[in-house]
Amino acid sequence: MDSLSQIALGAAVSIAVFRRRQPLWQSAALGAVLGTLPDLDVLIQHGDPISDMTLHRTESHSLFYLTLLSPLLAWFWLKISRSGGSFRRALLGVWLVLITHPLLDTLTIYGTQLLLPFTDYPFGIGSVFVIDPLYTLLLLFGLMFTLLKKNLLWNQLGLVFSCGYLLFGMGAQQWVQQRVEQQLPAQQGKVLVSAAPFNTLLWRVLWVQPEQYSEAYVSLLDPKQQIQWQHYPRQPELIRQWQLQTQVARIAWFSHGFFQLTQQPGQLVLTDLRLGLEPGYSFRFVLTHNDQGEVTNVTQLDRPPADSHSLRWLWQRVQGETQQTLAQYLAATEATAAAAGDKAKVSQGKAAD
Repeated sequence: MDSLSQIALGAAVSIAVFRRRQPLWQSAALGAVLGTLPDLDVLIQHGDPISDMTLHRTESHSLFYLTLLSPLLAWFWLKISRSGGSFRRALLGVWLVLITHPLLDTLTIYGTQLLLPFTDYPFGIGSVFVIDPLYTLLLLFGLMFTLLKKNLLWNQLGLVFSCGYLLFGMGAQQWVQQRVEQQLPAQQGKVLVSAAPFNTLLWRVLWVQPEQYSEAYVSLLDPKQQIQWQHYPRQPELIRQWQLQTQVARIAWFSHGFFQLTQQPGQLVLTDLRLGLEPGYSFRFVLTHNDQGEVTNVTQLDRPPADSHSLRWLWQRVQGETQQTLAQYLAATEATAAAAGDKAKVSQGKAAD
């Protein structure tokens, strides 16, 4: 999740554990700092953008390593805070704040290697988007009223309602998953259901097959039950040709096979299809290679920023007012704008005559 959500969750968990055994602001500050700590691994450079991406949320998000670190941090906290509390409670508070960070991250689709060193499998459930304002606001309101009114009930309510929201997302995801499986003619390829940006009412469905990948959106408010797919071609021969190349193999592993590879002169474009909406993706990489098939450089393409058209489509799609994908909506918007421009030119010409 985003940093603000992790800070809010850490502060809320810390207050829930320490309660009034130390000043509430101290508990909130401790939780906010520890809630941010695991994400400091983004400051480590691994040599290329693909390594930086796939080595984020590794050891710093491991339940095993965070558990080993907890006693040291609990002892250090007691020393600097001089709160006189018990080491057992300090250890419990520190440990819970640390491990809830990767557990929350696991609910996003990115990929969290929380069981290192036993397995490097990148867990990503996808039942909540990496930024979900409602989840964050529930925690922040609970914290704000707790600190202002000195009443722990508000913090408890914030935790209860925010956890309930996460459970709602997991239930909605399973409902959409079952609906998609019922409509697929044959279970060929892989299907992924994940939360669309900023909410848990709209769900993005990605269906990857050897020859193509398909995208659809399902809203809990859709009036129609039939899922509308938009299909895009893949190049299985190209993927087979490059599948053993280090960067391609790493993205294939990290994305669980939900990736796209296209060829340009002297370059490959490698895309993680899980993270983004067609046509914009968060992680697209250009792999420059020589005639011997050796990758000589890796660069990451910037993701186009969300504009008013994308946000308007998102709101309409959540409500079930349109069945178009984002790519279809943007194409239609551009066509309408172009037609309006041509009409304006004709009108200006007639006026000049």
